[in-house]
Amino acid sequence: MRTRPRNSRYSWPNVVPFGNSSDRSHAVVPEELSDYIAGNFFFMEARSNIYRPRYDRITRPVTDSLNLRMFVGTWNVGGKIPHVGLNLREWLKSPLPADIYVLGFQEIVPLNAGNVLGPEDCSRAIKWLSLIHQALKGKRNDNSEQPANCSNTTNWDMQKSSAPNDQQNTRKSHLDSIPIEDQHDQKSSEIFRSLSPDSCSREENSPVHHQFCLAASKQMVGIFLCVWVRADLYQHISSLKASCVGTGIMGYLGNKGSVSISMTLYQTTFCFVCSHLASGEKDGDAFRRNSDVMEILKKTRFSHPCKMLGKPVRPDCILDHDKIIWLGDLNYRLAFVCGETYELLEKNDWQALLEKDQLTIEQRAGRVFKGWEEGTIDFAPTYKYLVNCDHYTVQAPISKEKQRTPAWCDRILWKGKGLEQISYVSGESKLSDHRPVYSLFSVQVVLRTADDGQCSTVLVLIPIALIFKPHGADAAMDF
Repeated sequence: MRTRPRNSRYSWPNVVPFGNSSDRSHAVVPEELSDYIAGNFFFMEARSNIYRPRYDRITRPVTDSLNLRMFVGTWNVGGKIPHVGLNLREWLKSPLPADIYVLGFQEIVPLNAGNVLGPEDCSRAIKWLSLIHQALKGKRNDNSEQPANCSNTTNWDMQKSSAPNDQQNTRKSHLDSIPIEDQHDQKSSEIFRSLSPDSCSREENSPVHHQFCLAASKQMVGIFLCVWVRADLYQHISSLKASCVGTGIMGYLGNKGSVSISMTLYQTTFCFVCSHLASGEKDGDAFRRNSDVMEILKKTRFSHPCKMLGKPVRPDCILDHDKIIWLGDLNYRLAFVCGETYELLEKNDWQALLEKDQLTIEQRAGRVFKGWEEGTIDFAPTYKYLVNCDHYTVQAPISKEKQRTPAWCDRILWKGKGLEQISYVSGESKLSDHRPVYSLFSVQVVLRTADDGQCSTVLVLIPIALIFKPHGADAAMDF
C-alpha cells in the first residue's frame, strides 16, 4: 500500500471511537462513503491487518412490546376503472378489526404501450384511495370490538405537536406518495388531501383509534401499493421509503416488477413488497418468475442520508427488515392439463391441485422464496375467471376470453419473527378476472429494548484507522 503524504488533506479522522460507551461520541459516515460501507468495498486498517466493515445483529432483551393486527390484501383489477358505487368493505372485512392495512394492486391501468412508456397515470390510484378511505371510515361502526390499542399513546393532536421535527420533515421529504401537484383534476387533489393525518385528526365525533390515515403510497405503471394506519400510530412511524424495480419488457420496464415500501414502527422495521411477476404457462415461465423474484431482491434499495457508528442502521434492502410481507400477482400456475384441472375443480379438491402448484414446487426445491412462509390455502384458484361471473374461462369455451388454466396466482407470503397469520382467504368481487385475496396477521412490535430503545441492528467498524482517499488528485490508494 502506498503511504500517504504528510500534507494530504483527508475528509475523515484517522481514529474513530468504537463501542457504545457513553463517554464516546458516535461518528457519522459521510454520504459519499456510505455506499462503500454498504457494499463492503471500504477497507479499514489496524496496524498490519485489514478488515472489512460488517453489519452485526445484536440481540437485546425486549422490555416492552405491542401486539397489533395487520390486514394485507392483494388484487389484480385487470385495468378496470373503479366505479363510484364499488364497495370495498366486503374485501376489507376481517374476523377482527385491524390496526394497519397494507393493500396492493396490479393492473390499475391497462398495460398498453401508452401506459408503460408514457407518463404515470395517477388518476385511477386516486380513485382507489378514495374508495379505500370510504370503506375504512365505514368500518368504524361495523365492529363492536376496538382495534388493539397502544397503551402509551394519547390524542393525535398532542402527539403531532410533541413529535420531533426531524421525523416529520423526514416523512415529508422521503415519503414517495402520489404527488398532488401532478394531478390535473382539482377534485382528485382534494380527495388526496383528505387522506392525510392532519385531515384524520380533524374528523369530529370519532375516537382517534377508529380513524385511519394514509401513511404511504407508491405507483409504478399498473402496480400500486398503499399503507394505512390508525391515526394514533402514525406519529410512531419513521424512515418511510419507497423503491420500484421494473422486470417487464426488455427486463426493466414497469409493466412487470415490484413496488416496495420500507418503514419503521416504534423499534420494528417493516418491508412490504407488492409484485406482478412474469406471466405465461409455457415451459420455462416458472423460471422467469423465479428470476423476477431474484431481481427484485437484488435491486430493491432504500437509500438513507447517513449512518451512525454504533447507532441503529436503517435497512437498505428487503431482507434487512425485521418483518417482510410479499404480496401480489405472482403468476405461478398449475402443472396440469386443463381437463384434469377441471375435474379437480368440480370436486373442490384443492389439496390435489396444490400438489401441482408451481410456487409450492419451486419453493420446496429451494429455487425461490427459501425460508419464506405462506398460510394454508383453503380457497378456490383466484384466476382466470370470466368477468362478472363465477365461472373460469376453461368452463366457457365459447367465450372470447383467453383460455387459461385456473391457478392460485394471487399470493401473500411473509418472513420474520413475531408474525402470526390469523386468516388467509379470497374475496368474492367479480370486477376482474382475478379474485382479491387477503390475510390477517397478528404482529409483535417492539416498543423499546433494554438499552433505551436502540434497534438491534448496528453498524460495527473494526478498529482503528480508516483509510480514505485524500482530496488530492494524485493521492490514490493501492490495495
